[in-house]
Amino acid sequence: MYFLFNSNKMFFLFILVFSTMISISANSWFGCWIGLEINLLSFIPLISNSNNLLSSEASLKYFLTQSIASMNFLFSILIKMILMKNFEMNNLISIMINSSLLMKMGSAPFHFWFPNISEGLSWFNNFILMTWQKITPMILLSYYFNMNFLYFIIMLNVTIGALGGLKQTSLRKMMAFSSINNLGWMIFSIMISENLWMFYFFMYSFLISIMFFLFYILNMFFINQLFINNMNFMIKLNLLINFLSLGGLPPFIGFLPKWIIINFLMINKLYFLTLIMVMSSLITIYFYIRIIYSSFLFNYIKMKWFKIFLKNKFMNLISLISLISTMGMIFSTFLFM
Repeated sequence: MYFLFNSNKMFFLFILVFSTMISISANSWFGCWIGLEINLLSFIPLISNSNNLLSSEASLKYFLTQSIASMNFLFSILIKMILMKNFEMNNLISIMINSSLLMKMGSAPFHFWFPNISEGLSWFNNFILMTWQKITPMILLSYYFNMNFLYFIIMLNVTIGALGGLKQTSLRKMMAFSSINNLGWMIFSIMISENLWMFYFFMYSFLISIMFFLFYILNMFFINQLFINNMNFMIKLNLLINFLSLGGLPPFIGFLPKWIIINFLMINKLYFLTLIMVMSSLITIYFYIRIIYSSFLFNYIKMKWFKIFLKNKFMNLISLISLISTMGMIFSTFLFM
């Protein structure tokens, strides 16, 4: 809401969108690099806040990590241009370009900055970081990738994203590790086709937008707040549905893109990769269920006077979205019949 009434923030938000368009429509690697730099310089004013030390620290960390990734990317494309005819170096150059793009989007094993920065951001800035900021590096990754290297990166992403989220007490850090886990699925989807990636990305953005909106409305940042607050039963139910959908549990709509990817993996006989990706999804579902199950069981009698009620229009909208999430998978099965 703050963004709507602040002309400076709106201006930088527009530049952020514009910079992504520059990168994905550029016809040279250098043009892509310029778009990435504009994107970096427009996102920092959005996340920096002089009144909040955490967000100031996050903006500085973001600047440093993105600058290193940009330098690596520029160095890689210059080497690519110089050694264009040297096919022996192609594998190394593709790994260098891929690594710099993976660092830009916070992928494992270059993910160490990602949860720390997400901890210092508001829910809206986290939403931008976990969705919009991944578009440019992901599309550039699809232009020039090393398949064997990316298989290794996908396995790292899904395992680190699942295991890293287990011990988190902060909702923002937990959602950051969830984003790392989903990034593994997204990378594989863009290796299959851009249409599948767009579908997966849209579904993921849709699900986390509902989650982040609920957390923003309820002013929640830590897991224990889900236990202490006597929330309306419907809010808890909606959180449960959206958490399970985000984890990819059937019959929720979040399972549909994962189902398509698993189907493709099985057709191509990539059984080991399938096993790792499915097992990591089960771990993420486990820590989602652990949180929600506990919040359903905890009901403090002393705090009966303190109830959180959302405005009816918000509650109706969230309930409708949760219904779509629940029924969506049932309808989508007809696509495969």
